[in-house]
Amino acid sequence: MQTQISDDYKNTATGEEADAILRSCVHCGFCTATCPTYQLLGDELDSPRGRIYLIKQLLEGGPVTASTQTHLDRCLTCRACETTCPSGVRYGRLVDIGREIVEEKVTRSITEKVKRYVLRQLVQNPNYFKFSVNSGRFVKPLLPQTLQQKIPLEQPRLPRKNSTHPRRMLALSGCAQSVVTPNTNIAAANVLDKLGIELIEPKPALCCGSVSHHMAAADEAHKHMRRLIDQWWPYVEQGIEAIIITASGCGATIKDYGDILRHDAAYADKARRVSELAKDLSEIIVNAPLEQFAKPVSPLKIAFQSPCTLQHAQQLGGTVEKILEKIGFQLINIADAHLCCGSAGTYSILQPGLSQQLLNNKLDALQNGEPDVIVTANIGCQLHLATKAKVPVRHWIELLQPPFL
Repeated sequence: MQTQISDDYKNTATGEEADAILRSCVHCGFCTATCPTYQLLGDELDSPRGRIYLIKQLLEGGPVTASTQTHLDRCLTCRACETTCPSGVRYGRLVDIGREIVEEKVTRSITEKVKRYVLRQLVQNPNYFKFSVNSGRFVKPLLPQTLQQKIPLEQPRLPRKNSTHPRRMLALSGCAQSVVTPNTNIAAANVLDKLGIELIEPKPALCCGSVSHHMAAADEAHKHMRRLIDQWWPYVEQGIEAIIITASGCGATIKDYGDILRHDAAYADKARRVSELAKDLSEIIVNAPLEQFAKPVSPLKIAFQSPCTLQHAQQLGGTVEKILEKIGFQLINIADAHLCCGSAGTYSILQPGLSQQLLNNKLDALQNGEPDVIVTANIGCQLHLATKAKVPVRHWIELLQPPFL
């Protein structure tokens, strides 16, 4: 694709990066076949190719309008288009750049600004999130059915083993996950303990910055990233083997720290090292001896929902499935497994109409084979699916830690 970047962005780090991404696109249109929003809306501007043209237009000095903002807001950042793209276009990074520029040029309403700010603060602060969840549970009977569905049930905590081992890894507690699904990291710690690995979970639980990053609040996102790096860095200097992330959405962002903070003189090297150490839990377990993890006596039918951040952003599609199949679980074949469930961070709240359509389609596919349980690898997907699922929804690591349901 030919470009003529305007003087406002020419010779800037952002402009040069975006220009390189734009030039890699050959506008073949393969991306439209796997784009969830294009499939639902049938609008070229709600496809990756259309959004690329919108971003090209604004970088070349063209008009930037509320319509531009709407089409970029509707993008799930699922990155299914990247998996399909024959030219390797880094669409996810390009849409982040586009959103940041549009956020500066197009003024949102006061109501929308407040809504987005409150949402970011609520999700990214475990104390605020815990208070809101507990308050929601308290008044749940008084709420409309649509809101009741969004309030996660409280689950009894699994006991956690605290063994020490020569092999030591860090764990991201996560903001929402540490509050509503603490059993995910507890199960991960217990499973890794059986494999001779000690999992260290530094406190307090901190946010990785993913929510702010994808909502075009770059400065806020970078602040969260630096804070998390500072918490982890003493362990990195002690020679920690890896940083384990059990939420694939967080993992996708942390693996990009080195790229996101590469122009930060104080943190570029540290961010790059953190990205190198970051691993999804499945990457550690997939090649481990799994014979000791027996499946339940009564066979369970499993429907695995592969999050977009796992299969597209991290390119780890099939890894969790391989683990579960090696242990002996029966996995159901899922139609259109590449499509997003509609969670996408804050998308389910900011774009409820599209999100619910995607959720209904995903649950139809997951529950078609009448599974006993749906498992996933991301907290956002887990909570979103659970709002309407007819069967329990869990993180896949819980299948390796009895009780299974």
